[in-house]
Amino acid sequence: MPDMSASVSLAMTHLVPLAKEVDENKVTPGVLGFIVFAAMAVAVWGLMKSMSKHMGKVDFKEPADPEDTSAVTAGEAHDRVR
Repeated sequence: MPDMSASVSLAMTHLVPLAKEVDENKVTPGVLGFIVFAAMAVAVWGLMKSMSKHMGKVDFKEPADPEDTSAVTAGEAHDRVR
């Protein structure tokens, strides 16, 4: 396999002057940064809305005596599964 250090050093010599031309005080995320942030915000909003909808379907009723499972009829057990 050929030695890659020569090509890496050659690439770095071409890229270093480009990096020095960028003014550190003027670098901003730009349009792409805004689009990514907006997409993440929309995704989080959608997930929160979906979670709220699913949590609304949850039934938190507990049986009168959790230790006495023999008192549960087949119809009540079927209703709990839904």
